[in-house]
Amino acid sequence: MAEEAFGEAGTGRLRMAVQKKGRLADETFDLLKRCGLSLSQSKNRLYARVQEMPIDILLVRDDDIPALVAGGASDLGIVGGNVFEEERAGGRLGSRVPLVKPLGFSKCRLCIALPKEDTYSQPADLGGMRIATSYPALTEDWLEREGVKGATTVVMNGAHEIAPRLGVADAVCDIVSTGGTLDANGLKVAETIYRSEALLIGGPLEGEAKKVADALQLRIEGVQRSRDAKYVMLNAPRSAVEAISKVLPAADKPTILELAGTAEKVAVHTVCREAVVWEHLEELKRLGASAILVLDIDKMLA
Repeated sequence: MAEEAFGEAGTGRLRMAVQKKGRLADETFDLLKRCGLSLSQSKNRLYARVQEMPIDILLVRDDDIPALVAGGASDLGIVGGNVFEEERAGGRLGSRVPLVKPLGFSKCRLCIALPKEDTYSQPADLGGMRIATSYPALTEDWLEREGVKGATTVVMNGAHEIAPRLGVADAVCDIVSTGGTLDANGLKVAETIYRSEALLIGGPLEGEAKKVADALQLRIEGVQRSRDAKYVMLNAPRSAVEAISKVLPAADKPTILELAGTAEKVAVHTVCREAVVWEHLEELKRLGASAILVLDIDKMLA
C-alpha cells in the first residue's frame, strides 16, 4: 500500500477529511465502524484507507476541514457545525460546499457567558461589552441580529474563560458542553447563540467519486435511522391491536402473527423509528400487552 496513493485526485477514490483526534474524531470513527468500514492508517498517520470501499481518509485539524473541502483538496468532510458555520459566516468558503448534512453527534452549544455577579436579562445588556471568542463571525452575526449596540469581539484562540479576570474582555463566547469549565471560572451562561453538531459537508462530485459518496451516504442514513429505532415484539389481545399501534412511536404498520392455542391473542411485531421509553411500555401493559420485548436495531435501510 503506497503512501503516495493516499489523497490523490483522479484515482476514482473518494477523499474525505476528518478530525485527527478528539471527541469528534472518536465519534466519526465509530460512525464509520457502524457503517461497516474499517481503516488502515499510513505510517505517518496523516492518511487512512478504507478497506471495504474506495475511500481515502485525510486526518487533519478540525478547523482545516472546511477549507480543504471548499478548495477541492477533499471531496467530503466531517466537521463540527460550529467550525463550519464560523468559516461560512466569515465568507471564507464561497459556494463550493453544496452538501451539508447533520449527523446527530458531537453536540454542543456556542454560548455567551458573563461573570456570575453581572446582572443579565436581555441581549441589549451586552451593549458596549468586549467579548472574547474564537468565533468572531458567528458572534458578530448574532449581535447584529439581536440589535446589540457597541459590543466588540476580542479574538482569542483559547483560555477564553480567564479573559474577564485578566481585564481583556467583559464576556466570553465559547463552546459549552456541560458548563463545568465556566462555573469553575466564575462565569454563567447568558445566551446560547448556536447549537452545534457534526456535519457531513461536500463539494460538487461526479463520476466514480459521486457513486462512492452516494453509497456512503446511504450507509450513514441507515445508521442514523437505527440510532433511536427499536424492534418491538409483544403479545396482545386481538381487540387491542389498533389501540396499541397508536401508542408505539413512529411505528410502521405492525406484522400480526397468530399465537398457537388461542384465537383471542396475537403476536405484534413492528419497527419504531423513535425512542421507546418506559411510559410507552407502561401504556402498552395497560392496554393488555404482555411479553413485551424492545430490541436495538444495528442497521436499517428504508
